[in-house]
Amino acid sequence: MHNSKLDYSSLLLSDQLLLRVFSKLPISHLVSTSLVCKRWLFLHGRLVQSLKLLDWHFLESGRLFARFPALTQIDTVPSSCLRLAPNSGVLLSFKPSSFFSLPISSSTSSTHHDDLSSDRIHQGLHLIAQKYPNLRRIAVFGASEYGLATLSDTCRTLQELELHCCGDLSLKGISGCVNLQVMKLTARMDGGFFTTSVVVSDIGLTILAQNCKRLVKLELCGCEGSYDGIKAIGECCQMLEDLTFHDHRMDAGWLAALSFCPNLKTFKLRSCKSIDSNPGLDEHLGVCPMLQELHLERCHLRDMKSTKSLFLVCGNVRDIVLRNCWGFQDDLFALASLCRRVKLLYLEHCSLLTTGGLESVLLSWKGLQRLMVVSCSKIKDNEVTPELASLFYVLKELKWRPDTRSLLSAELEGIRMWRKGGKFFTSLKG
Repeated sequence: MHNSKLDYSSLLLSDQLLLRVFSKLPISHLVSTSLVCKRWLFLHGRLVQSLKLLDWHFLESGRLFARFPALTQIDTVPSSCLRLAPNSGVLLSFKPSSFFSLPISSSTSSTHHDDLSSDRIHQGLHLIAQKYPNLRRIAVFGASEYGLATLSDTCRTLQELELHCCGDLSLKGISGCVNLQVMKLTARMDGGFFTTSVVVSDIGLTILAQNCKRLVKLELCGCEGSYDGIKAIGECCQMLEDLTFHDHRMDAGWLAALSFCPNLKTFKLRSCKSIDSNPGLDEHLGVCPMLQELHLERCHLRDMKSTKSLFLVCGNVRDIVLRNCWGFQDDLFALASLCRRVKLLYLEHCSLLTTGGLESVLLSWKGLQRLMVVSCSKIKDNEVTPELASLFYVLKELKWRPDTRSLLSAELEGIRMWRKGGKFFTSLKG
């Protein structure tokens, strides 16, 4: 008699063979296959390497480690700062190797949400370190020195670390992260119902610099500090290539310290209300020798002195990207001509920049090869001079869409390709 409850896969297929089959399945089938039986659920969990934790109780109960025994990346921030209710389940996303623990209680919105204590976070990180010694990336919120020390001492292969609201003294705990290459340090978090912050000053930046000398990428969000802290990073982290400041609160004079970063290739400023209130004399600023990319996004660019100092420090830059920067008028953009080696310029939502202001700088860059202008309302087709049109003609890449009514943009899209001297130059469609 046929037994409908018999699991024929357990008789015919080994765990290793089933894992190989599951790894070949389309992403859309992963959730449904994991629900066939307990064995398939367990095996499916062994394939998952990345997880975003939304409920701290899922970790404390041990269900996290039983369900997903092979994690190499885990983000604990949502479970730490969202303060969810204890009743939880598991929601599987359709992203590759990405799972979430999620509350399923209908009374979540009315349940009392209590903050996680430092001891509970410490114990949770201790469990993670014990169960996942081969962890390569983790994001944590509000961890103490001891919690971070547990991770850094046990997870020797840790390469990426994201710290939220961990103050100066907490950073002492990362002394064992000798292989760390990527770090994001966020001192301030703004949520829909709460704002929390700690102080990250020169003390924390110096601790970071002295203990993480193999850093390649560093992002500082809402951090304080000054010339000394950035100089320490430049002198100790000789391999640093990518540096980002997000909503920084640096003291005056920090900009000059960038020249101590010998291998910095990409520098980004995001959502910064100012660059440097008093950068000092031009001759004391120095230059980042290897810098290739400068990105400014949602920044306030109204001060002539600080903007000039920024372009002087970034004098060797090859690519300049400007998005949604407020106050960026022609006279400020003219300072970009201090950068003599620019090959690419990307402008988006620079609403105060005019056609004349753009042209004056473009014609000063003899090596310009790529130009993208998007949604800059004061740049007009009918103001394009023959000199500027001639520059468009020889560019390798051109995306010209200053506004939706741009006749030149429509013409370029219609032609699609120009020819000169046997070479083709394409107007890229966005």
